[in-house]
Amino acid sequence: MSFQDIRKSRKWLSAEEIRLLVLLLLILAAMLALNIYLARILPGGEWFFLRWSGARAFVVEQLEPYSRGIAERVQELVYARRAFANEYGYVLNDPFYIVLLYTPLALFRDFSIARGLWMLLSEVALFGSVLLALNLSEWQPPRWFTILLFGFGLLSYFSLHALISGTPAIVLTFLYLSILLALRSFSDELAGALLLLVAYQWEVGGLFFLFILVFVIANRRWNVLAGFGMSLFVLLVISFLTNSDWGLPYIRAVLSDLYRGANLNLGQILSNWFPQSRFSLGGIVSIILGLVVFLESLASVEAHFRRVVWTASLALAATPLIGFAIFPSNHVVLILPFILILALAWERWKRRRVLYAVLILMLALLIPFGLYLQTVSVYNPFYTDLLAVLPSVAAIVGLYWMRWWVLRSPRTWIDQVGIRP
Repeated sequence: MSFQDIRKSRKWLSAEEIRLLVLLLLILAAMLALNIYLARILPGGEWFFLRWSGARAFVVEQLEPYSRGIAERVQELVYARRAFANEYGYVLNDPFYIVLLYTPLALFRDFSIARGLWMLLSEVALFGSVLLALNLSEWQPPRWFTILLFGFGLLSYFSLHALISGTPAIVLTFLYLSILLALRSFSDELAGALLLLVAYQWEVGGLFFLFILVFVIANRRWNVLAGFGMSLFVLLVISFLTNSDWGLPYIRAVLSDLYRGANLNLGQILSNWFPQSRFSLGGIVSIILGLVVFLESLASVEAHFRRVVWTASLALAATPLIGFAIFPSNHVVLILPFILILALAWERWKRRRVLYAVLILMLALLIPFGLYLQTVSVYNPFYTDLLAVLPSVAAIVGLYWMRWWVLRSPRTWIDQVGIRP
């Protein structure tokens, strides 16, 4: 048996590939320059400033990242003063191994440069999220409509809000979709490692995390838990070797965040809408939604993978309504439910699919901007609350509207998620 000399078989990039690579680098450089410019002139970036300040406080200033001083810096940025007792406190509540991931950006002294880099990373994650959502939905729309979807993913109200505020929800969205893709391809250890990276922002994907656990345990995909456990062990060792005293401050920060975010959840919104109610409407809705997602999770265990994606979409849509603090910037995670609904509508209405798909796309694009303009022109708490609640409700309604089509969906390239092809 003769071995092939890889030096002779190695292929260099063609001239066309080099031109495409140079073009891509030029586009990224132009986007970075634009993002840095926008970071200097646009207010906001509070969510990224919170993480950047915490990482920089530890790495450069030798301070505790979970201290009150870090929260007060963010409060000055958001409120131009310290927050009142009934206002959100912006306390850093990420595990320390997540804080360490912001270290490279924390080395930049100029916050605008760091924010511009974070915006570029978020834009790439948005582009990738749309691409993965199309893959998971098993949908190949025409090229012109695909371009519209990428434009929607980057320029919708909630995407722009997430980019300006610097929320990690954009990157988390990409990770959620990557977890589903890894599970579909039976890359279980990778799925477990990625699952660890999303196991902290419960107001964004709490029900999604629980659904994945139900799916993994019911299908006996133990390698997912093995990947999760090994990654957790490694990151905890690194964290405690780097900062051995972060555990207790982190727990205090989580409890403080839960307390300060109580005025921003669905229960508070419903109590404002129905002040005469004798029951906790928010609590009732939370219990019902949690039970529904759990039952749908059990029903999707041995179904085809599109049903799994549908249930994951339902979990992401329902999470803001189960008692966590609601931030409109986190609604960027609804990219997956939205594209799945469009894909199902495209398959269901074959005669006027283009008309209906464009109509749904325009409504999803214009209604949030319309509600936002109402809150700017004439301040009305009702429109603010509606902007916080309506996206999740609309996604849940749309998913159940298409549920029957999911149940009778034709079997795809992988028939059963629990059986290797």
